[in-house]
Amino acid sequence: MSVDSPGIIVERAFPAAARDALRDSQLRRNIGKATNTIRAKRKAVVAEMPDWQDLRDAGYAIKRDTLRHLDRHLLALEASVTAAGGTVHWARDGEEANLIVGDILAGHQAKEVLKIKSLTTDEIGLNGALSARGIEPIETDLAEVIVQKGHDRSSHILVPAIHRNRAEIREIFKRELPDTEHLTDEPRDLADAARRYLRQKFLTVPYAISGANFAVAETGSVAIFESEGNGRMCLTLPRVLISIMGIEKVIPRWADMSAFLQLLPRSSTAERMNPYNSVWSGTRAGEGPEEFHLVLLDNGRSDVLADEPARDTLNCIRCSACLNICPVYERTGGRAYGSTYPGPIGAILTPQMNAPPSPADSLPFASSLCGACYEVCPVKIDIPRILVHLRGKVVAARRAKTALDGEALVMAAMARVFENPRLYALAHKAAAIGQVPFMRDGAIKSLPGPLAGWTAMRDLTPIAKQSFREWWKARDR
Repeated sequence: MSVDSPGIIVERAFPAAARDALRDSQLRRNIGKATNTIRAKRKAVVAEMPDWQDLRDAGYAIKRDTLRHLDRHLLALEASVTAAGGTVHWARDGEEANLIVGDILAGHQAKEVLKIKSLTTDEIGLNGALSARGIEPIETDLAEVIVQKGHDRSSHILVPAIHRNRAEIREIFKRELPDTEHLTDEPRDLADAARRYLRQKFLTVPYAISGANFAVAETGSVAIFESEGNGRMCLTLPRVLISIMGIEKVIPRWADMSAFLQLLPRSSTAERMNPYNSVWSGTRAGEGPEEFHLVLLDNGRSDVLADEPARDTLNCIRCSACLNICPVYERTGGRAYGSTYPGPIGAILTPQMNAPPSPADSLPFASSLCGACYEVCPVKIDIPRILVHLRGKVVAARRAKTALDGEALVMAAMARVFENPRLYALAHKAAAIGQVPFMRDGAIKSLPGPLAGWTAMRDLTPIAKQSFREWWKARDR
C-alpha cells in the first residue's frame, strides 16, 4: 500500500506481510518494548477503579442503544450543529468526503492546511487527495509528524510511530526539519525540534482539519481528546475548521460523555484523564474559528451496521487497548495489516469495509482467538466472536466460488456417502482393502498424489477391519 493511498484498502494479504515483519528484529524490539510499557501502565490505572466493569457496561449500553437508532441521532446532530452556526455535509464514501473537504479549502484559495491526528482522514486517504489538488496537509501530532516526514505509514492507532526508535526519529528530523544539524536523540531535543517547526505553522496557517472522538446530538458539540496540545492549537487559532467524523461517533446526550471520559484515557494513554479535552459547538463571534464544517462519513459503516452479528464493531472508541494486549500485533507490528486500523479491531473492521474478494479477507485469521482483546476492550466488543463470524463468511464465499473445483466435488461425494448407511458400509470395506499397500508397521506413513498432505506431518491410523456397526451387529447375535 502506498503512503498516500486510502488506508482502508488492503493490497497484500496478512500472512505474506507478517512474514516480512517477523524478519525485522528491530521492529519487533520497538513494538514489544512499547506495548509492554503501555500495557503495564494501563493495568495500574484501571486497577484504581472499583467500578471499572460497571463503566464498561455503561459504555457498551450507550453505544448499543445509539446504533439501534443511529439515523435519528444523526439527524438530531445535524440540526444542533446547524443551529449553532456550523455546516453539516454528508459523505457516502471517502471519495465524496475528500471532494467536500477539497472544495471547501479551494474556495478559500488555501495552499496549506493543519491537521490534527485523525484515523478517519487516514482511512479515506485525505492527505493524498489534498496534495493532488495543490493543498499541502501539515500533520501536527508528534508521532504523525514523524510518520509524514519519514514518508512512512502509521503502525498503531494511538502511537503511529511506535515502530520507530529515537535514533531513527533523529535521522528523519535532521533530514526533513530546518535547523536540526546538531540534533541529538534525547526525547526533549526531538520534541523541541518538532515544536519549533509546528509553532511557525500554527501561527501562519488559517485552515485546519480534525477528526472527532465524539459528537453530541443533543447539543451539536464535537469533542477531541488529546495529550499534546497540538489539537487545541488547531481548534482555536485557524479561521476555518473542518471536522470529519465517522457516523458511529455520535452519542445522544451530553451526560453520556461521562462514561467515555473515564474509559478512554485509561484504556488508551493509561492516564486518569486526557491533558487536553476540547469541546466546541458551531461558531461564536470573536471566539475560535469563524467557519465550521462537519463532514459525516459513512464509507461502509452502514453495511457494518446491517450485519447484526458484527454490529458491535462500531462500538470502537479507538483506544488501542486491543493492540497493546494482542500477541499477534506485538510480533508483527501494525504495518503488516495493511490498513489504517491494525491489530484486533482492524482485523474485524477492515474486512467489513472492503468488498470481497480482497486481501483483507485474510485479516480475520490474523488472531489466535485468545480473547485478551475482549477482556481489555472498554466498550466490550467481543472481537473473538466477530472474528469467527467473519471467518465463516470468508469460508462460505470461498466454498461458493469453488463449488465446481475437484476438492469441492470430492467433499460433496463424501457427504452423499456419509448420509447413506449402505454406501457408507461399502466405502468402509473398500477403504479397508485399498489402504493395505500403504500400511507400514501398523500405520499409514505416506499417501500418494493430492492425498500426501494428510501424511506430511503425521502418520494416519489405519481403518479398522471391522466397523462399529459390524461389531454391534455381531455382538447382538
